[in-house]
Amino acid sequence: MRDLNYNHLRYFWAVAHEGSLTRAAEHMNLSPSSLSVQIQKLEHRMGHPLFERVGRKLVLTEAGQIALDYADTVFKAGDELMSTLRGRPLASRQILRVGALTTLSRNFQLEFLRPLVGRPDVELVVRSGNIRDLLAQLEAHAVDVVLANSAAPRDARSSLRNYLLNEQPVSLVGRPRSDKRKFRFPDDLRTEPLLLPSLDSDIRVAFDRILELAGIRPTILAEVDDMAMLRLLAREREGVTLVPPIVVRDELAAGILVEHCRIPEVTESFYAIIQKRRFPNRLLADLLSPTVSTAPQASR
Repeated sequence: MRDLNYNHLRYFWAVAHEGSLTRAAEHMNLSPSSLSVQIQKLEHRMGHPLFERVGRKLVLTEAGQIALDYADTVFKAGDELMSTLRGRPLASRQILRVGALTTLSRNFQLEFLRPLVGRPDVELVVRSGNIRDLLAQLEAHAVDVVLANSAAPRDARSSLRNYLLNEQPVSLVGRPRSDKRKFRFPDDLRTEPLLLPSLDSDIRVAFDRILELAGIRPTILAEVDDMAMLRLLAREREGVTLVPPIVVRDELAAGILVEHCRIPEVTESFYAIIQKRRFPNRLLADLLSPTVSTAPQASR
């Protein structure tokens, strides 16, 4: 890019962080109209719109989010220069923003992010939420990838892409039995109390169908939509818990819990959902390279 005007970039940077042309103009002792002209000049120089107006709000475009990341780096470089000259150098870092479904296994999230964890040149920002809010953030370029246990809906006009990362078996786990009896599935569920994921879970729906076909109406101790809480309850309560083993991996390894049986024909899928972008975050390549994008017909 030729002749980038760093004053224009700073004006853009201020507006992007303030989220308001008026507030940024006040802080910079400029009129909103003057500030708007400077940003338009930057957009012309870059060849892309950096903001779009949604109601009364200014929202970054995809190019705007990319520009903001670079602007953050540029203006941080001044601090790094001064710190270096003072004998306290700072490392330049790349940022990956991850949205994770609130109910998603923390162990799975860690496994997915492990290639980047601890890298001095990478800053990870992880946000939790429900799937609707996370997909809205993805479309607004506020996160780079969403981790979920179901694929995002797609149609011919959708820019979303689903990457199947892994499929895990689903098991019934519980504290070790004192009588050492072998668990009989599904018959023992006529008397054994259950801890289950909530009805919003795909694995719960599949599991309920199996019990219905077997004519079993179990005693349900709790229904939990947070896998971290389900893991804690499995440790504390009698009965058996329906979970993917990865959720209670540490407890199984330590012998606190045992796997009574795998549930046939029930698996949990883990997806990375991204938006097709002209300027993808390059860090995603390190995480998604072993995976294959799901076909559109598999993404319902």
